[in-house]
Amino acid sequence: MKSFLKHVFSTVVGIMVFMSISMFLAIIAITGMLASESKLPEVKSNSVMTIKLCGFIQERGTDNGLPFMKFMNQDMETQGLDQLTEAIEKAKDNEHIKGIYIEAGPASFDSPATMIALRRSLNAFKKSNKWVIAYSDQFTQGAYYVASVADELYLNTTGSIDFRGLGSRTAYYKGLFDKIGVDYQAMRVGKYKSYVESMTRTDMSAEDREQRMTYLSGIWNMMLSDIAKSRHTTVEALNSFANDSILLFANQQDYLKMRLVDKLLYPEELKALVQKKMGVDQDDDITQITASDMAKTIVDQKERGDQVAVYYAVGGISDTDLSSLTGEQGIVGKTMARDLRELADDDDVKAVVIRVNSGGGSAVASEQIHHAVELLKQKKPVVVSMGGAAASGGYMLSCGASYIIAEPATITGSIGIFGMIPNVSRLLTDKLGVTYDEVGTNRFTNSMERLVTAKDNAQERMLMQTYINQGYDRFITMVSKGRKLSKERVHEIAQGRVWLGQDAVKLKLVDQLGTLDDAVKKAASLAQTDDYRRKDYPAAEDWMERLLKETIQTDDNYLNSQFRELLGSHYQEWVMIRTAEKRNRLQATLPYSIVVE
Repeated sequence: MKSFLKHVFSTVVGIMVFMSISMFLAIIAITGMLASESKLPEVKSNSVMTIKLCGFIQERGTDNGLPFMKFMNQDMETQGLDQLTEAIEKAKDNEHIKGIYIEAGPASFDSPATMIALRRSLNAFKKSNKWVIAYSDQFTQGAYYVASVADELYLNTTGSIDFRGLGSRTAYYKGLFDKIGVDYQAMRVGKYKSYVESMTRTDMSAEDREQRMTYLSGIWNMMLSDIAKSRHTTVEALNSFANDSILLFANQQDYLKMRLVDKLLYPEELKALVQKKMGVDQDDDITQITASDMAKTIVDQKERGDQVAVYYAVGGISDTDLSSLTGEQGIVGKTMARDLRELADDDDVKAVVIRVNSGGGSAVASEQIHHAVELLKQKKPVVVSMGGAAASGGYMLSCGASYIIAEPATITGSIGIFGMIPNVSRLLTDKLGVTYDEVGTNRFTNSMERLVTAKDNAQERMLMQTYINQGYDRFITMVSKGRKLSKERVHEIAQGRVWLGQDAVKLKLVDQLGTLDDAVKKAASLAQTDDYRRKDYPAAEDWMERLLKETIQTDDNYLNSQFRELLGSHYQEWVMIRTAEKRNRLQATLPYSIVVE
């Protein structure tokens, strides 16, 4: 017995010693990684900044410097337009950076405006008399558009370029619902407010087709014009190629004939080409710095001067946080309203720029934010900078600002309200034999239940439509007040219709076209300050907060990324279905998102 206890005791002690040593080594390793991460990147002489143009590129990136995630071999990096443009701007002004090398892969962008803004930033870099070279084994359409700004554009000898134009395709579920006995009751205001049509129709309405073709053609023409200018060809030739590109995929020489690329070569040949441009021997390595590291370099440690706050309002608008379900950034009404109140009370902040990239969401949450913007405007200037989208609820929160600046390709407008409630009476009663009876103290006590389960619910639908009408009237009243237009004029250009930024400025829905930097300068001007510094909000989470959040959400984030890849253009529909029960019944949101690949 003593021998047994002795062995058990020694085993327990051994395990404890092993765990202690393992924990000690882990702490040392993690401390080393923390120290490594905290060390600022150094830009060496005669360097090239590399941009890996791949993955999903969105408005604002996440901090990719979380050492624990790297230690656990979890790649949680998300590329953001803010990080990439900051890196390009710093590279432009850094004497050690001689040029930019773009390695393009399978890239997709959350919006055409994000893609166009990145290309514009690269074009500004070229004006500093530094070079840009781009290469890919296979160019996706969005990646090619961005890379076409390069001075020299190369493709693998067996590579291809996806160049087919822009399209929008929607699934319609009415036929499916008819088979199972479900009827979607859609109440809306605005003939262009087409979100409900995927549940109530079997095809695209004439109004929806009209607005989709208008903005897709507008964006495509912008892309063609930019490519034609950079590649010394014509819009007509590019359009012709887009129509025939599938037939030409097998012949890479056509890319040369069309001037889409400068040369077909292997990666090894590209390295020699860059070495020659850098003036280094073939045996020497090329000194490189990633865009991620370049963005972390400190150029100006200025902390003096007035502060212009840039508040990022990105994602769908909801009453509660849905990020754990959607895997995407989002705007929570009460949280943003609170943040804006804090900025209003901060004496160091002289003006606020709200960077909006949202297709809307909950009408109630959007109105809550709109009210917070109006209160903020009473204390200091508020300028809205519209990114990929500022539509529906996204436009509602924007229209109360002092001034609005949009990108030419911003999707905006969509001024309308809708509500959708399924009626399952045919399924339950006709197919399954379920019947209902009721009592109630008042006429409409059971109105919501009747909307869902009763065949004769005309009065309840009328009540819901009245509620929708009231919401729409509040919406156009906000726009009328904020944009100084008559309600009649707002109603005329509203109707739930989507507009591009370049069209919205003509309709006075926005004040001018421009970038986020333009918005910051305008805000400083309205605040009458020349000595100012920019600070972004909400502040980035510290590493411990990110560790806890990422550890908890790793599985959900992985699942969402897999669904995004699997479902493609149907991903947003899946997100809406998954979160339907947590969303407000009254919605002011876009019927679709435009992702360019």
